Amino acid sequence: MAGSTEAGTEHVAEDGHEHRSRWPLLAAVGAASLYLSIGLVFVGLDLVPSVVPIVLGGAGAIGLLTGLAGWANEAFIAEYLQRGEGKAAELYTTTMILFLVSDVATFAAGFIYYAVIRAGAWPPAHLPPLLGSLVVINTALLLASSVTLHYGHEALEGGDRRRFLGLLGVTLALGVVFLGGQVYEYYEFVAVEGFGIGSGAFGSAFYGLTGLHGLHVALGVLLLAIAFGRALRGHYAPERDTAIRTTSLYWHFVDLVWLFLVVVLYVGAAL
Repeated sequence: MAGSTEAGTEHVAEDGHEHRSRWPLLAAVGAASLYLSIGLVFVGLDLVPSVVPIVLGGAGAIGLLTGLAGWANEAFIAEYLQRGEGKAAELYTTTMILFLVSDVATFAAGFIYYAVIRAGAWPPAHLPPLLGSLVVINTALLLASSVTLHYGHEALEGGDRRRFLGLLGVTLALGVVFLGGQVYEYYEFVAVEGFGIGSGAFGSAFYGLTGLHGLHVALGVLLLAIAFGRALRGHYAPERDTAIRTTSLYWHFVDLVWLFLVVVLYVGAAL
């Protein structure tokens, strides 16, 4: 009886009521608002004033980020500070793996769309020079970030906190620089080359895939920033590294997808 009572309290608040989180709902509403604003930008500017998608997009981004941050704090950080990782470590790792498996399908849909384009009339009427020094530098930055994160995790497991913090900080910085490079690349293509998302089927495929990947990198940078902040507060140890392990899995997946994007979109388009 005592064991069952103790297990039941894990999901019941002190007042005897089951705890229900509001953060996922806020994140979902924010994401819906953000998607709606993007849709209005592309197809609905003739229907609503331009200020509407701006307001919806800003509010949606804030709601999404706030919901995700609150949800992560409530589900992981707060519980960790109270109970430690315990048996939940394997669950978190398995959940991340399942998420990445489902994410493969998301990117696969984009690659299939691109394959359909390549099966038709090729090359497109307007194809800017995609291969250049910028994509090479961005690729090198992302690959280097995987290396620094891997060895940073090894340093944590080996008890070298100073090296772990340094390599984790470098990984975070490389991710931020990569995002800056992608923004600059978009500027060059749109402002200089006149190649945008509306530039035919290839334009939609290119910006759809690279934009989706950029969104994943941005989320990864957010995860790294949270992990770095927690690391500075001493939340990690050799036997307490679940968040670093799951973040590493996500980041290595994002890097692998980028390699496929470079080979298929950048190199493949030039052939």
